[in-house]
Amino acid sequence: MSLGDLPTWLPGWCVDQLGDEPVGVLFEVRSISAVFGLRLAGGRDVVVKVREDDGRAASCVVAQARLAERGFPCPLPLTPAVGVGALAVHAEESRPGGELLCGDSQDVAVSCAAVFARLMAELADVTVAPPLPNPRWARWDHADAGLWPAIEFLDERDQNAVPAYVVDTADRARKRLLAADLPCVLGHADFEAQNLRWRDGQVWVVHDWDSLAWQPEAALVGAACGAFASATPPTLAPIESSAVFLAAYQDFRGRRFTAEEQEIAWAASLWPAVHNARWEALHGDPPVACDAVRAQSAERLRRANA
Repeated sequence: MSLGDLPTWLPGWCVDQLGDEPVGVLFEVRSISAVFGLRLAGGRDVVVKVREDDGRAASCVVAQARLAERGFPCPLPLTPAVGVGALAVHAEESRPGGELLCGDSQDVAVSCAAVFARLMAELADVTVAPPLPNPRWARWDHADAGLWPAIEFLDERDQNAVPAYVVDTADRARKRLLAADLPCVLGHADFEAQNLRWRDGQVWVVHDWDSLAWQPEAALVGAACGAFASATPPTLAPIESSAVFLAAYQDFRGRRFTAEEQEIAWAASLWPAVHNARWEALHGDPPVACDAVRAQSAERLRRANA
């Protein structure tokens, strides 16, 4: 990608917000948001993140800044979330390097649980407006009609393509989650292997702070215990590794979950997977998450008392 391919407003935004214009494009990644790695005229490398302004970004950037200022391994935001038309834009320091921690073994589960416990402990002291609505793949708590949160580009596809066992699993897991009466906390709702980098056995950086959510701790931990091993395409960790993640998280936090929290964690472990399975089915993608849901849903639902 060249400078000429950048959004026309972005060079001026960099001058206004960062005091310098971009002279090179290091990378571009587009998914839910657009992420640009830029080299500024003064030699500094920065990352600019652009996404639809749905009201979440300001809280996410403030929370990320608080953790970075305390030494948590995440990029330090260099600007607040700034409105640009219908977009929310912010810049953060570039923190390249590190390696993926691949695999879904129980040892990997413990390492990831340690990072998630530290992350959740740090966020417990951060006060921001809840970043609602929650990310779409974690939005089991939506108030839309029907089972799934309203996502237009998915809803307009033929829903008959979604396997019945995926729909049934989603329905049972969601009903169990909605039946809980637990306080909400701030947490990372996209704790996947692809969003972490490691050096010499230690976490180097945690990315994707746009994905903070406001849900019960047990639900956030449960989602993480199912997703921690996911890269591309996402799937479910083995049940035994999820169980080790849950136990290790509680050890690191120094608090045992109640019976209800255990059940909520197991129910929440399924929701990102059924979202991904629905996505696969609607797009005709290989059934990676679908197969994992088919293989694991009965036992996870049993542990969820769902």
